[in-house]
Amino acid sequence: MSKKQISFLCVGSASQDVYLRNVDDLVPVCASPEDCFYNIHLGDKIYVNKVDFMCGGGASNASVTFARGGEKSYFMGLLGCDPAATACLASMSKEGVDTKYVSYTKRYNTDYSTLLLAPNGERSILTYRGCGMHIKPDNFDLSKVTDEIDWIYMTSMVGHFDILKQIATSAQERGIKIAWNPGGAELARPNELKKILPYITILSVNKEEAQRIVKGDTLPELLYALHEYCPVCIITDGRNGAMAMSGDDVVAAGLYDAKAKPVDRTGAGDAFCSGFTLKYAQGESIKDCVHFASANSASVVEKMGSKPGILRRGAEANLEPMDIREVKL
Repeated sequence: MSKKQISFLCVGSASQDVYLRNVDDLVPVCASPEDCFYNIHLGDKIYVNKVDFMCGGGASNASVTFARGGEKSYFMGLLGCDPAATACLASMSKEGVDTKYVSYTKRYNTDYSTLLLAPNGERSILTYRGCGMHIKPDNFDLSKVTDEIDWIYMTSMVGHFDILKQIATSAQERGIKIAWNPGGAELARPNELKKILPYITILSVNKEEAQRIVKGDTLPELLYALHEYCPVCIITDGRNGAMAMSGDDVVAAGLYDAKAKPVDRTGAGDAFCSGFTLKYAQGESIKDCVHFASANSASVVEKMGSKPGILRRGAEANLEPMDIREVKL
């Protein structure tokens, strides 16, 4: 007897991403690794010898993790009536993501980003937030969702807390769990953000973001403080790895031992959070959830774009070992 698929509704943005790379002029000028910038002079004509067109956006990226993971995946967001929207819809459809809950607007264009990619995988992003900045509650009305949904994967709503509250309360009424990876606009208003947290099952942030929500200097302090609001919390800390807490279970993880050199770090955070959520929903241990999330993120940065490297169903059998240990807070 086959196992019933888990249904994920990914709410948030989709964008067309254009990568410019293999350009000598885009080599970063760095006094130190964390202080890189591009040395581009006003009026320069810079020749690009490689252009890649991709579909990005946090919710769109996450939808592919769930589809490739063998589960039912839906995308809900606002798109324009333009070629960028057509490209995004085609990209998600090819991955098996259901886009029937997309809303459209003729007034604004679909979100669009140009990424200047450095040889080390770091990038600078020029972003046009078109219809993504003009979303309305009606674009995320769960009463219009006729399919059975088990989980909502919620990304940034660019500070529209009325929409976040609408989704959260409606999900609670329907018994739908929520995983949330908030964006900068939400983190800029921590008091409003905290009002949403009681509705959230999984919260994923990095260390700096966690410190904007709660007080604490170390990952254990921050994790414990966030756990007062949410049952499952994840905090990533760059090269220092990550910590996750579910109930009384706490694990600390190092970095996944990727075999390939990073090519593009776009989408790494989306891959980590959605990868963790996928395995948690499938009933895996918190240790296995972190392991898969780390591997999914590492695989994404090994390839160009935020989707090509996302792991497929069955990848668990070939994951590299990594340092994950249980800890006591």
